[in-house]
Amino acid sequence: MAETRAEQDVARRRVIYIPGYDPFHPRRYRELYRKESAAQAEISGYDISQRPLKGQGPFAWGVDSVVGGAETQAQIEVLLWSDIVKASMNPSIPATYAMLLRTAWTYIASGALFRLMRLRKGPVIAALYPIVFLLGQLLLAVALGYGAARLGASALLQLPVPVHLGVTGAMLGIILFVAVAWGVLSWFRKHDNKFFAYYLMHDYSYSARHKGGNPPELEARIAAFRARVEEALASNVDEVLVVGHSSGAHIGISVLADLMRSGWRQGEGPRLGFLTLGHVVPMVSFLPKADRLRADLHDLCQWDQVTWVDVSAPGDGCAFALCDPVAVTGVMPEHGKRWPLVFSAAFTQTLSPEKWAEIKRRFFRLHFQYLCAFDRPGDYDYFLITAGPLSLAARYAERLPSKSRIETPASRYTSRAA
Repeated sequence: MAETRAEQDVARRRVIYIPGYDPFHPRRYRELYRKESAAQAEISGYDISQRPLKGQGPFAWGVDSVVGGAETQAQIEVLLWSDIVKASMNPSIPATYAMLLRTAWTYIASGALFRLMRLRKGPVIAALYPIVFLLGQLLLAVALGYGAARLGASALLQLPVPVHLGVTGAMLGIILFVAVAWGVLSWFRKHDNKFFAYYLMHDYSYSARHKGGNPPELEARIAAFRARVEEALASNVDEVLVVGHSSGAHIGISVLADLMRSGWRQGEGPRLGFLTLGHVVPMVSFLPKADRLRADLHDLCQWDQVTWVDVSAPGDGCAFALCDPVAVTGVMPEHGKRWPLVFSAAFTQTLSPEKWAEIKRRFFRLHFQYLCAFDRPGDYDYFLITAGPLSLAARYAERLPSKSRIETPASRYTSRAA
């Protein structure tokens, strides 16, 4: 998309980024933005640079761009909920297996698992992966523990009587079984940065613990996030852009739905944009007690004060690609809806064959591709959206939704909070 000074409708922008279920420090997002924006600018032929900001929220940085002669300044802020994530990831090994049973039962007994499979099998497989892998770890630990117990007890009986006096073969077997089995489970947990089984299990368990309802600490954080958005909307900028990635998408939906219900109107202030990337909304909205989220989806999709664009890609196996979160949840108003505009980032087209071959099996890397450079960019460019001269509304004013989007209602539960 050619962008010139005449087309510019944003000179100053506030970007509020809500990450997914991520325990890492937000500097990860700053460094990712720095590296990938430079790569995209070189590919696409515009100028972009990053600068530090002091006293501008919990974690923020500035971005300056020159695109087609149009200069734009942006302030990007990451809203933190990594402390909540970390707290939910601390259970012991036995507690994690208890979470596994509870989470699996919640999705199976509610029927959500089977209905989610009607949408996209990729994210359902991603959800089943930690269950299968953790059970595999447990079986391996039991098998090795049992083998060690048998060998140890047999070896003990071959020793002279005084050596094993008072220690029976059964006692030694139990000791060896517990030691080896626990050692195997502990090894897997220590190396979970390679397997991600515990990480994903804690992620899905966090949503399932309250059967789709928000725990009190998350509700409090949503209220704090709304206050940050309200503060940005009161500042001297042309656009406030809220970005929700992965699980951050459904948090952003609730934040903006609360803002809508507060009665906020644009007036003379900045435009409000909402960009959701690689969402996993059905993993929550299909659960029996997700009344709050379903009400938020129903209300936000009608709001004329926001521009809501949803971007995903079938190549991202961790997201419900091209699934309209409002429609598939079954909460679309009878008179129809306004948002979101759903379209694909089309990884197989916007990434070169060489790049696609390099990352297509790196599932977590693909889930973050929305925040990265494309070597064959189409009309989705994260850095032009967040730091370029066009508002989200202007950029996609004529964009049609993807024809292959999924809008068939699939959720068993459609009740909404009063």
